Amino acid sequence: MAPDAPPVIDVDGLTRRFGQLTAVDGISFQVGRGEIFGFLGPNGAGKTTTINMLCTLLKPTSGRATLAGHDIAREQNAVRQSIGIVFQDPTLDEQLTACENLEFHAMLYNVPKAERQSRARRVLEMVGLTSRRHDRVETFSGGMRRRLEIARGLMHYPYVLFLDEPTLGLDPQTRSAIWEHVHELRLQYDITVFLTTHYMDEAENCDRIAIIDKGKIVALDTPGALKHEVGGDIITLRSTEAARLLEEIVEKFGLEATTATAPGDGGPAGERLHLEVPSGRTFLPRLFRELEGEILSVTVREPTLDDVFLRLTGRQIREETVDKKDAMKTRIRRRRRMVGH
Repeated sequence: MAPDAPPVIDVDGLTRRFGQLTAVDGISFQVGRGEIFGFLGPNGAGKTTTINMLCTLLKPTSGRATLAGHDIAREQNAVRQSIGIVFQDPTLDEQLTACENLEFHAMLYNVPKAERQSRARRVLEMVGLTSRRHDRVETFSGGMRRRLEIARGLMHYPYVLFLDEPTLGLDPQTRSAIWEHVHELRLQYDITVFLTTHYMDEAENCDRIAIIDKGKIVALDTPGALKHEVGGDIITLRSTEAARLLEEIVEKFGLEATTATAPGDGGPAGERLHLEVPSGRTFLPRLFRELEGEILSVTVREPTLDDVFLRLTGRQIREETVDKKDAMKTRIRRRRRMVGH
């Protein structure tokens, strides 16, 4: 975002309560034009509630937010015209062709009839689906459907494209291809991308990341800056005497460690202990020399966003599981609310 440019998304003290439960607790942040902004959090952290408020699907209890200069509570129609949404669950009509899905969406968003076909050709070319434009969606692979949903979200030239778990369940090659398209559309349309993801390597594509936990934003920075805060290297020890090792590490080295249950890997399962040290290569010899507890295995690596997340929230991020019936109800309810306004 240019220094004097107004933010595309401006959130100030946004709060949402459900009875006695505070799902989102006074969060504030800004997103600039053309930025890829990641929103990460464990189940129940408040990220979905935040997205729903920004997309006008849920009214805030207090606080304010604007999107493309429009207030999310008072100017809902203007906000909806300014955004494109790719939900986690598919919302395409499988009996329609790719072009028919796009043209129907364009009609709902009042795109001039004379422009619909040209826009459809343009976005289909963007996501590499021109040759399949007249094929029914029921013949598409999962990756092709996600690409078509992204294309559909661009049909009305939104200021902000919301991507809710855009590559969930896709193979690594397809995930990589979709991200190539996301970067390309950002360059061509100067579009702002706001996404949620459980793939921490995918979050590396973001310009900045906000981590939310228990309704509050606990960190907001670039991926590089967040990883830098973790430290030099991450040492992971696997042991059946984790409690003993933990005491030794605190007593002998003055270091803190986190623990997690480890898979068996064909042998005793034990637990994993994670340490942060400036230099794993120079620290390991001392570690082996002074620790008395049994060590089954050891690894050393540079910090990742997984480590950032674990350090800030005390847990590892997991893919959300949603009951299919509940997912269908949510999808239909969201679609009706968006179309009905």
